Amino acid sequence: MKAFLVALLAAVLCTERVYSLKCFTCNDEPSNWNCIKITDCAETDKYCLTTYTKTGLGEKAEHRITKKCSPDCSRSNWNLGIVATSTSCCEHSLCNISGASSVKTSYTVMATGILASLIYVLRTGL
Repeated sequence: MKAFLVALLAAVLCTERVYSLKCFTCNDEPSNWNCIKITDCAETDKYCLTTYTKTGLGEKAEHRITKKCSPDCSRSNWNLGIVATSTSCCEHSLCNISGASSVKTSYTVMATGILASLIYVLRTGL
């Protein structure tokens, strides 16, 4: 009985908790401010994806952002003049906070995202 308890204790101490990946999600939004919804990803999802699309030219160009969980990383960049799309991915929870995939995340952007997440959590009462 004593050996069983020792084996059980060792098994419990060696067990690692697995946390689900969390990503910011939105679909075809005009602003990154609309992309502060936090989603628990499926166990098969290993990446947070951000797709940034620009259509049109000059000041009349429209910008759209889509963020989601994904089981694979499909990075891409293409530009056809009138339409440009950039998809980036990352592997850590809430790492897809920035809407501009080509711009490095600054401390201001990170602080803004954390503040927006806190406001969202307080507003929904979680």
